[in-house]
Amino acid sequence: MTGAIGATAGAGGAAAQAAIAQAIKASGVIVRVEPDAFLSILDRSDAPLVVTAQTGWFSKKDQYLTSYKGLAFFTKSAIPLTLPPSAEVVAAKTIWIP
Repeated sequence: MTGAIGATAGAGGAAAQAAIAQAIKASGVIVRVEPDAFLSILDRSDAPLVVTAQTGWFSKKDQYLTSYKGLAFFTKSAIPLTLPPSAEVVAAKTIWIP
């Protein structure tokens, strides 16, 4: 009986590892930068897409996410950032970063 339980537990562990590997593939590369570096990245794009959300219970922080040359760039700031006029902004309920 112990062998069957051990085999089941081993299969469960393998499934968990596969799920973690798949999550890593799905999330890709996320680069956390300071707000001024984030704005500099936006200035390099003609019409950047920026996803925004707000986080925090007591002290609210704005979160920002954009893509540039295949990488996702993320920042958060206690004060709202002034985005370029050419930016297309998508307001999200939340941004989840692993």
